[in-house]
Amino acid sequence: MIDVSGLTMCYGDALAVDDLSFTVKPGLVTGFLGPNGAGKSTTMRVILGLESPDRGIALVGDRPYDSLTEPMRQVGALLDAAAVHGGRTAAAHLWCLARSNGIGRGRVGEVLEQVGLGEVAGRRIAGFSLGMRQRLGIAAALLGDPGVLMFDEPVNGLDPEGIRWFRMLMRRLAGEGRTVLVSSHLMSEMALIADHVVVIGRGRLITDTTMPELVERFERGVLVRAADQRTLAVVLRADGASVSEEEDGLSVNGLSPARIGELALASGIALRELTPRSASLEEAFMELTGESVEFGAEKAA
Repeated sequence: MIDVSGLTMCYGDALAVDDLSFTVKPGLVTGFLGPNGAGKSTTMRVILGLESPDRGIALVGDRPYDSLTEPMRQVGALLDAAAVHGGRTAAAHLWCLARSNGIGRGRVGEVLEQVGLGEVAGRRIAGFSLGMRQRLGIAAALLGDPGVLMFDEPVNGLDPEGIRWFRMLMRRLAGEGRTVLVSSHLMSEMALIADHVVVIGRGRLITDTTMPELVERFERGVLVRAADQRTLAVVLRADGASVSEEEDGLSVNGLSPARIGELALASGIALRELTPRSASLEEAFMELTGESVEFGAEKAA
């Protein structure tokens, strides 16, 4: 697991992370979400021993990262795909990392094939596109076959096929019982990948919950279409529901879909549609973090 407890980090007078605590469990893909400047990257850097917090601790498997003797065998991470030496080939870059962690040369070829870069293993990284560099960074994270994986904006620059491939990779890694933490601003993609979400704003924890629980929290009622909508609206209101008419049916709040169906059946009204409506992850995210946005643009007219 990854355990963050009471983490506080300042840069001069700027408070980047404020008494932050959360746990990332194995067997799940955990989405790490927040607006720009929320403290996500700083937190990940502290977990990896790249920053020293003012207070609090961050542990990987009950140990600080800097106490691990061969860290890439236990933790794989991609924080910045551009942090590579452009003059090296892809294979040479990974071999340097492998040697530093006691990983055999054969593993270099395996991960390059796994991420789709096998045919360009001998090319210099300076000629790589952003998407190719992202794949190389993912290969580096996988190099030691670690049980814990961390990715910061991993799909930037990937084409649709690459995004789909990464999504399936994350699901497979979590399915193998690994601990997976992914930070991204692409809410539509996180909705497809994440089982659990940790949302922060201005360095503080906003929510730590499962994806289904987050969606349920922002339920938008039930869309109902029926053969006799006017009569059904009267029946539902009599049972305590709030009902408003829409172009495509009735919007019902305050009653479960099951209760709506029971009342329609008892009244002899045929239902044509009964659809629970929940907020998208993007809508939930915007509501949760609305007061934490530091760099908001002027709204379009």
